[in-house]
Amino acid sequence: MENHPNVQAVRDALRAADARTADGATPGIVVLDEAVHTAAAAAAALGVEVGQIANSLIFDADGEPLLVLTSGAHRVDTAKVATGLGVAKLRRATPEFVRQHTGQAIGGVAPVGHPKPVRTLVDTALAQFPVIWAAGGVPRAVFPTTYAELLRVTAGSPAEVE
Repeated sequence: MENHPNVQAVRDALRAADARTADGATPGIVVLDEAVHTAAAAAAALGVEVGQIANSLIFDADGEPLLVLTSGAHRVDTAKVATGLGVAKLRRATPEFVRQHTGQAIGGVAPVGHPKPVRTLVDTALAQFPVIWAAGGVPRAVFPTTYAELLRVTAGSPAEVE
């Protein structure tokens, strides 16, 4: 799993962005024993709070991909986000749309490592945690990061999404 092309794409993107963890180290990809398809499962596997999990959710925003990195403790208010972005229609993307724009499957979508940049919003609720865990390209892979690094490496915009 460590050599999966999606995991390697995430690793390469983190390296290219000179990403750092809270203690200044280069983030390593952690491969879990089991796939974690929910924030609760990821938090349990890592022994952290569910809010520390950065869910990577892809939405179809008037036909364009939008990545919302939200705290695992939140649900995205699509009407609020759509209004904030000025888009007419914001809906959860189909698995095909997600794969087309990220190269990754739902359940393992990482904040980085996509074929081309995806417009990104980062939930401001994640700022309260010194360490955040994000998906690493497949459902069993995760990596540690910080709120500031998520904003920086994704060129994301902070947003209240709940």
